Amino acid sequence: MTTADPDSPLDRQPEPGLRVDAERNRERILAAARRLYASHGLGVSMACIAREAGVGKATLSRRFATREELVNAVFADRMDAYADAVAQALADPDPWHGFIGYIEAVCAMQAADRGFADVLAMTFPAAKALEARRAEAYNGFLELIARAQAAGHLRADFTSQDLVILLMANAGVVAATQDAAPGAWRRLVGQMLRAYAAPGADLPPLEQAPAPTALYRAMVRLTRPAPGTGGDTREQTVRLGGAVSPCQ
Repeated sequence: MTTADPDSPLDRQPEPGLRVDAERNRERILAAARRLYASHGLGVSMACIAREAGVGKATLSRRFATREELVNAVFADRMDAYADAVAQALADPDPWHGFIGYIEAVCAMQAADRGFADVLAMTFPAAKALEARRAEAYNGFLELIARAQAAGHLRADFTSQDLVILLMANAGVVAATQDAAPGAWRRLVGQMLRAYAAPGADLPPLEQAPAPTALYRAMVRLTRPAPGTGGDTREQTVRLGGAVSPCQ
């Protein structure tokens, strides 16, 4: 005697209990993806997420047919917070203070979640809701730039592309130093904000530089081959990008 899969598409009118099981599986998948993405970045495979959630790959595919769908569901609330950070910055009566606060807030979001660090440094055209919130945040950031420049505190040659570059750089720093020097990203952000400041603008406090020994440990970890790769150069390159899956 066989037992029907509670997520089977053949069940056109599933019983209430089966619908509950399907929703439970969805939540387990989302919880597993959040854990793995937060600690390992977006390089985690779908198969790994299925194993972490305790479901089969077919069940995962029925809930989320593509990685973009899963990423969209996992990071919807974080993208909301990302867009809200712009609104809060624009509400600040001091445009330069609002600009600084926004940059620090967004980079802190990256530091708190490696998966979100990757999301902010990448684009997912198929994830419509996520990209819509990103576009909303981007338009708000353009206004924030204009206000801070009009106030004479942000350099006139700063552009929105500079934020993208900063987010890419910060994602790399977060991935490289999260264990050995977890506060290193604050030093990067502080130095970059000072570079963005126009002459005479108030400069934000600068985080103390990481200890040389901490940075050395981070460098050693990055150049060490991943377990089971046999020192494969390609795999080390992936690790340097912070996108290696723990299940590979």
